[in-house]
Amino acid sequence: MGGMKTWNVAKIKASKGVCKLACITVYDYAFARLADAAGLPLLLVGDSVGMTVLGHASTLPVTMGDMLHHTAAVARGTRDALVVADMPFLSYQISDAEAVRNAGRFLQEAGADAVKIEGGTLRAGLIRTLTQNGIPVLGHIGLTPQSVNVIGGYKVQGKTREAAEQLVADAQALEEAGVFAIVLECTPPDIAAMVTAAVAVPVISVGAGPACDGQMLVLHDLLGLSDNKPAKFVKPYAALADTVRAAFRTYAAEVQSGAFPEPGHCYAPSGIPPP
Repeated sequence: MGGMKTWNVAKIKASKGVCKLACITVYDYAFARLADAAGLPLLLVGDSVGMTVLGHASTLPVTMGDMLHHTAAVARGTRDALVVADMPFLSYQISDAEAVRNAGRFLQEAGADAVKIEGGTLRAGLIRTLTQNGIPVLGHIGLTPQSVNVIGGYKVQGKTREAAEQLVADAQALEEAGVFAIVLECTPPDIAAMVTAAVAVPVISVGAGPACDGQMLVLHDLLGLSDNKPAKFVKPYAALADTVRAAFRTYAAEVQSGAFPEPGHCYAPSGIPPP
């Protein structure tokens, strides 16, 4: 299954310095098919599903059950892209044994190709254990949303020399532990350039500027489907919320006026005389 894909972890890893990776989050079969058909190399089933699809205020309430359900849907709609499942809050923090079991479920039950884990140096031991057990890992440093309560909100990371040096150390520790790529979230572009140059694996930017080896946007932000004000780093490539609202309104008006359905939307009459 994993070997048949156009994009596997080895190819993602080898893309550094060769081509820039355009990555997005997806949460269901329909959008996975569209993203895959467009040739996007990496689809992240993000725990951002908590906000975008499930209506939570943060990623913290998202469960293993939620993530397995959405990851399986995305995997069924994907032929060529690498599917990465985000490990939700408390699915890997409690013990390495529990983390291996949960990560394994994403590959075994949901058809994911890899998992994503938040944290730098702190997670190096766990990531080594996962990769040695055949579970590829995408690292995630900088702004780590599962630690939002400790960080004190969604804020730019790496603004001091110490913080910048820690990000470089984190990236190097993750590379050494065996990640195939690293997500770097919400850092100034010059710091992101430092981090990107410090490792031989691709660094994928979420609001970390152009020097990185790839970019990642949340599906709903990219398509203009979000109802909240998007983050500074978001560029909407469509305004689908307007399109959808207009379609719903037109549909409602046509049903009320009787314009829908027309004869062309109806099956042929049965010809049975009324009783």
